[in-house]
Amino acid sequence: MATIIIMPRQGQSVESCVITAWNKKVGDEVSVGDVLFSYETDKSSFEEKSTVDGVLLEIMAEEGEDVPCLDPVCSIGNVGEKVDVAVETKTDDNLKIKISPRAKNLAEKTDADITKAIPTGPNGRIVERDINTLLDKVPAAPEATIEKPIAPVVEKVIEVKETKTIKENYTDVKLPNIRKVIAKAMHASLSTMAQLTLNSSFDAEQINKYRALVKANAEKFALENITLNDIVIYAVAKTLKNHKDLNAHYLYEEETMRYFDDVHMGVAVDTDRGLIVPTLFNADKMSLNEIAKATKAIIKEAQAGSISPDKLVGATFTVTNLGSLGVESFTPVINPPQTGILGVDTLMRRVKEVDGKDVFYTAMGLSLTFDHRALDGAPAAKFLKDLCFNLENFNLLLAK
Repeated sequence: MATIIIMPRQGQSVESCVITAWNKKVGDEVSVGDVLFSYETDKSSFEEKSTVDGVLLEIMAEEGEDVPCLDPVCSIGNVGEKVDVAVETKTDDNLKIKISPRAKNLAEKTDADITKAIPTGPNGRIVERDINTLLDKVPAAPEATIEKPIAPVVEKVIEVKETKTIKENYTDVKLPNIRKVIAKAMHASLSTMAQLTLNSSFDAEQINKYRALVKANAEKFALENITLNDIVIYAVAKTLKNHKDLNAHYLYEEETMRYFDDVHMGVAVDTDRGLIVPTLFNADKMSLNEIAKATKAIIKEAQAGSISPDKLVGATFTVTNLGSLGVESFTPVINPPQTGILGVDTLMRRVKEVDGKDVFYTAMGLSLTFDHRALDGAPAAKFLKDLCFNLENFNLLLAK
């Protein structure tokens, strides 16, 4: 009996996945472990490997098609076996038509005449895009004809000057799914929230010295390579415990503030596919070494495109770092329903007065964006002030 391969469910929050490429075609021999096709969610990409030997009998979803999780994608069996999981429906003329369940559902919702759809799916099957194409071709209702008075004929001489045609060179590239999701999320964030950004800085001499100390003794004490970003994340997680308004979700529709007992830190990661924000769950309960190890792991998974969608939800606050790119100050955009996001800026040489003398020191900038609907400027400023103090006096924070 042929084996039906279904679209896997990658995480509880994922409803469908897009097939990005087929590695096999109908008629190819398939062995256990062979990659059948690759697919992606809005943030991650995966490969589906065969669990059986046989021949690829049928492909039920093409590249670029958005397939609901657990829906059939292809079948594998012996040569000659026929498997067809398409819905077979009949028209008033008793004509049998093969149509995918997703396409049939859309046709029923829109009253589309499936007999006029041109099938482009495998084996003459009507798929969802065929219904959408059909709907796009429905002619608009004719406009009412209004008799207009006949205007007098006026002769007018127009001087036409010779123009040169300039050929434009450009390339059109369709947006990938992740870019569409980012665009939609950023637009929704900025258009529905009252966002305000506060900028501050702190003396980074102590965290620089501490990092150098850890680096010098990392092998002896089996420590991770702790970065300045790890140190900031650690300090933010500890500081948020005393500032509940920023470790919260603003639930607009429910007119409710949801305050969290634990800090689940979103860490913005730049990848080849776009911005991804995995979550460090219970970051406030981690040691600095544990944060450094866990952060490296989720960054690696995010950049590889293999991170589980379940690790991309649940954050209560987010940290995003552009300091390594030399950015001195910026306006990070909040991930709703979170109420705040911290931007980490670059290190700068500054001067301050100490005992009447000008002294050079290394400063780091911080940019805090908060949702003014959820909290006012003073509580946000107090958090930023406490965070700067904790980072300037990092040894004291570690002693708590």
